[in-house]
Amino acid sequence: MVDAATVIPDLVLDLRYATKDNFLKRQVYPDGARCLLLPDSVKRLTQAADALRPQGYRLKVYDCYRPRAVQYEMWKILPKPGYVADPRKGSNHNRGGAVDLTLVTKDGAEVEMPTPFDDFTPAAHHGYTGGTPASREHREVLRKAMEGAGFQRNRMEWWHYDLPGATKLPVLDVPFTPAE
Repeated sequence: MVDAATVIPDLVLDLRYATKDNFLKRQVYPDGARCLLLPDSVKRLTQAADALRPQGYRLKVYDCYRPRAVQYEMWKILPKPGYVADPRKGSNHNRGGAVDLTLVTKDGAEVEMPTPFDDFTPAAHHGYTGGTPASREHREVLRKAMEGAGFQRNRMEWWHYDLPGATKLPVLDVPFTPAE
């Protein structure tokens, strides 16, 4: 696994599960959690970041690799396939092959998106036609950059992108912080 922030220097980290600002309403990642991803995921994320910079944007990540134990906690709260993967099968996040992210401006300011992160309503779907024109435009800019880098979108979550073939990869158990 690779720490994406060591490869993409302007990557903004907002790892929501390392805070209480998430749908679980509690911190489930340790302080010092990192955006760990498989090397191919980091390579593609770098390509997306490179494509966005000339347009005036940077990437901000909400979630990358996720321990399977956290997947079980999420499933207890929201056992709804499509939004939360069944931990018995594992999530692409558990494999280092998924990333949840958004856009920010070059100076790190938030841009409007159709919903907040972890909004489990139809408004979070890629096909949602409501919201403001700016929110739909930003969602489309993110989608084009991520799909242009070879990621696949999750149709139910504008922020979630998968590495192709990730479901065939093994579920991993990697610590967030370096070994002491």
